[in-house]
Amino acid sequence: MKAQILNASGEKKQEIDLPSFFHEPIREDLILKVYMSERRNAMHPYSPYLWAGMQYSASGKIRHARRKWKTAYGYGIARVPRKIMTKRGSRFFWVGATISSARGGREAHPPEVNEREKKINKKERLKALFSAIAATASPIVIKKKYNVDIKVPVIIDSEILKLKTKQLVALLKKIFNSDKKILFVIGEKEKIKTKAIEAVEAKKIDILKLAPGGNPGRLVAYTEQALKELEQLRNRIK
Repeated sequence: MKAQILNASGEKKQEIDLPSFFHEPIREDLILKVYMSERRNAMHPYSPYLWAGMQYSASGKIRHARRKWKTAYGYGIARVPRKIMTKRGSRFFWVGATISSARGGREAHPPEVNEREKKINKKERLKALFSAIAATASPIVIKKKYNVDIKVPVIIDSEILKLKTKQLVALLKKIFNSDKKILFVIGEKEKIKTKAIEAVEAKKIDILKLAPGGNPGRLVAYTEQALKELEQLRNRIK
């Protein structure tokens, strides 16, 4: 099957054979599974600092053993963790510390950091990735998601990346008939001049960018070099 490469005017420049990975089955269940895993792994863990409430400038900590230095026995005080504020000979002035009921102490029931990384088989992850790529080349999926009729996949000449922002935005509206945010997939050595357009290298692409929210079918423009690099990546799971 043939595919068109568009030039800087949005017109057909030449035709190439469409890479086979665009014909992968679109597995929405697998895409969602990998998306949730990558989203979870990308999240910053939330919990208190490990030593929160235990870093105080006053010295020492009260002991609860008989005949030991700094012991609480014989003073009629509770077995509450304490820090020494002042001392005079063998006498100390203690105040409660560390526990949640003490001033500046730790939180009573803080969130715990559990294992947050959910590992997925490498081949399964790659299958989900190319399934999401195939969704960007499905007119049915694109029509259902954005209600636009366009020829997909959209493959562009690298010269388009050199256009000024205003020209590039106008060209994208012409190609995609849409004001939605477009993703550019480019080669490792290719660069895009503007930051107004989201771009990602082919070797660094992931489900989070291809299927935001776990929903496949994002509007994507690929460079010819990006397709070659994706083909190399595809060969790893054959």
